[in-house]
Amino acid sequence: MLYLHEAETIGRCIETARLGLAKAGVEGEILVADNGSTDGSAEIASRLGARVEFVKERGYGSALGGGMRSARGRSIIMGDADGSYDFAEIAGFVGLLRGGSELVMGCRFPKGGGTIRPGAMPWKNRRIGNPLISWLGRRLFRIKIHDFNCGLRGLSADACRKLDLKTTGMEFASEMVIKASFLSLKIAEVPITLSKAGRSRPPHLRPWRDGWRHLRFMLLYSPLWLFLAPGLAFFLSGLLGLAATLPGPLRLGRVILDVGTMIVSSMSVILGFQLVAQAFYAKVFAVGEGLLPGDPRFARLFKYWNLEKGIILGLALIAGGGIPVVGAAFEWIKADFGPLNPGVHLRKLILGATLLVLGLQSVFASFHLSVLGIRAEGRTPPEIPHDGA
Repeated sequence: MLYLHEAETIGRCIETARLGLAKAGVEGEILVADNGSTDGSAEIASRLGARVEFVKERGYGSALGGGMRSARGRSIIMGDADGSYDFAEIAGFVGLLRGGSELVMGCRFPKGGGTIRPGAMPWKNRRIGNPLISWLGRRLFRIKIHDFNCGLRGLSADACRKLDLKTTGMEFASEMVIKASFLSLKIAEVPITLSKAGRSRPPHLRPWRDGWRHLRFMLLYSPLWLFLAPGLAFFLSGLLGLAATLPGPLRLGRVILDVGTMIVSSMSVILGFQLVAQAFYAKVFAVGEGLLPGDPRFARLFKYWNLEKGIILGLALIAGGGIPVVGAAFEWIKADFGPLNPGVHLRKLILGATLLVLGLQSVFASFHLSVLGIRAEGRTPPEIPHDGA
């Protein structure tokens, strides 16, 4: 159990947890992770026979992580000690874990068979936040569960070690599920009932702030959708615009695409290249920091594409862009530094400037990836079976 200032509810939670263990027919310890309570919660828990683990580093993830690392059993079932979860009904979790599931998520929503009692969840969490986070989780990471952020969940001790969870805040809940998916752990779901918290003080949860932390974390864990997909769209559409307008104005009915379109297309190409590079930065950094497991596709890419090849590509693009830029400069000198003919010289200048920028970006991006890749080298975690990241 996780708690912070839960003197009003911790006793009842320990009693129901003891009842739940008996009903499930298992022997286990009741461990509570105290994250700095000053209201006597720890004393109550100890008096009722629970083992108290004091976690100094503040944060939801820190407290849960500290408790999980201290657990001694073959399976761990966790939840908040605010009275909102009924620990007496953990038999479903125990049965699935015994059956081979490695992560078992509770589901509070009716679509997954769960129940939310009146007053148990604010409307913005029930109608907006949790459904959106869960929908994104299913789409981005192909996780077939209905309640991504349910706090009542169970996992095997082996799965706990494999996950190697890092985050310290509310996003810890998302990290657990996402990493379980990446590692191809067997994930199951069991319906539960969410009740109104039994405390009188305001909740620690801040819906908008914590919801944004979950959303931000999920997007950062999916650089394919956050960076790569929009980057390729910008890059390819920009190339198409440049190719279409380089020979001269392009008439599409009453619409004429000219130099202005070339400038916008150039911007699109440069932006697209930068976003694609960001996708690689994010992936390599996440693997190097242990936030994501290694991906054999990226390992093969770095095997055949290195810093030197990136520099060579960049220099080639710089040289290709320098030719029209230098040519335009000579024409500008011939024109006594007057205006250039936009129908000829300005088009070449836009193309040349675009290639020059791409070349410089290629050189510096190669150095950046090499720096990030230093920590990722040597990591050979399990292969990712899908394109979730």
